[in-house]
Amino acid sequence: MRRVRRQAGFVCAGVAMLAAGAMPVRALERMTLRDGATWDCVRHESAGDRVRVYTNEESYIEIKAADIVSVDVLSAPVAAKPVEQIAVKASAGDSARLSKADLNEMLASAGQQHNIDADLLASIVMAESGGQPKAVSRTGAKGLMQLMPGTAREMNVADSFVPQQNIAGGTQYLDAMLTRYHDDIAKAVAAYNAGPGAVDRYHGVPPYRETRMYVARVIREFNRRKTAVLHERRATLAMAIPELK
Repeated sequence: MRRVRRQAGFVCAGVAMLAAGAMPVRALERMTLRDGATWDCVRHESAGDRVRVYTNEESYIEIKAADIVSVDVLSAPVAAKPVEQIAVKASAGDSARLSKADLNEMLASAGQQHNIDADLLASIVMAESGGQPKAVSRTGAKGLMQLMPGTAREMNVADSFVPQQNIAGGTQYLDAMLTRYHDDIAKAVAAYNAGPGAVDRYHGVPPYRETRMYVARVIREFNRRKTAVLHERRATLAMAIPELK
């Protein structure tokens, strides 16, 4: 195995504290989607056949109403998920989300090609676009892994809205960042968000609020996925060996 990439273990939880002091907005609702994803938000409102999910009073992401399973009021407000990278603009004619199976297959294929853990790629996708192929940020980043036009050209991506191309380009770029920072996931993820120049300048995760929240979010999601895998394996073993129950 070339790196920490594939089948990587948990990332140090301490990194997730990077954003602890920089998230004053508290989520009041938790929205659950059909694919199992969740969004914590301060409020939501209807917009035709879509719902605008606000993670603060100014930023929102639009989700198809049909994709929402439930909206729960949180008994205790929690830190809301940032959406700086996913201010989505989408027309009513956009196609539905990718199926979870199709997305996982694409991530697994790209991860195998670059020897990167597919769970890390999935965590980047969730932080960048929430799994929406047509996502466009305020700065012009596009698609599942939010490629800037210049990065897309460098990675030979002809159309950032084509999921397979976007994932291939994003994975190639993340591979370059992991190589540059010797498989330090926090630095590589920070460079994916803010650029390697900022990481080099500050010799680590730069003190940008958006970047620190982004790194924390990716690592939380990555650790959540690894926890789920461990629980699944334990449940499988428990079925085979009753004494483990």
